[in-house]
Amino acid sequence: MRGKIWLTALLLVAAGPAVAHPGHEASGFLHPFTGLDHLLVMVGVGLWAALLAGRKPVIAVAVPAAFLAMMAIGAAAGFAGIKLPLAEAGILASVFVIGGLIIGAVRLPVAWAMAVVGLFAVFHGYAHALEAPANSAGGYILGFLAATALLQGVGLALGWGVRRVVGDLGVRALGGVVLAAGAVVLFAN
Repeated sequence: MRGKIWLTALLLVAAGPAVAHPGHEASGFLHPFTGLDHLLVMVGVGLWAALLAGRKPVIAVAVPAAFLAMMAIGAAAGFAGIKLPLAEAGILASVFVIGGLIIGAVRLPVAWAMAVVGLFAVFHGYAHALEAPANSAGGYILGFLAATALLQGVGLALGWGVRRVVGDLGVRALGGVVLAAGAVVLFAN
């Protein structure tokens, strides 16, 4: 288990603070690791799901699964050539909203939480599709969905672990990290 945690930490550090932008040729799996904004939201969704779940593990699955499903829909829109205005703004907004929901320990009903993360996931999926290589789109999509699930799992495990040791306040502090890192992304551009 410690080996997986260290590998994940290494990947997060190696990803760097760059925001992903069109023309990137990384594989689908590596793509979510190339933009701090994507990393923050995907881990943040897991953290928020850990806060929301409490003793209801179905929430811990439903919220991240909604993100994945809507991300696939956003990617399909991008591949279909549908124009989604303000996609980068939506991605950046997702960092601040998810961070704020964690800080505030906002506990929405499951359907609303799924809708919130789903809305932002469309922007993330769309952006990933725009950066896909011309060949092997199917493998690219599966790759970034797998990486997203992994990052959400890291957030979920981190949230549960911190919650067990420190309580909700520790998870809320991690939401502050998400929000502060979002400000770095905003001002770095």
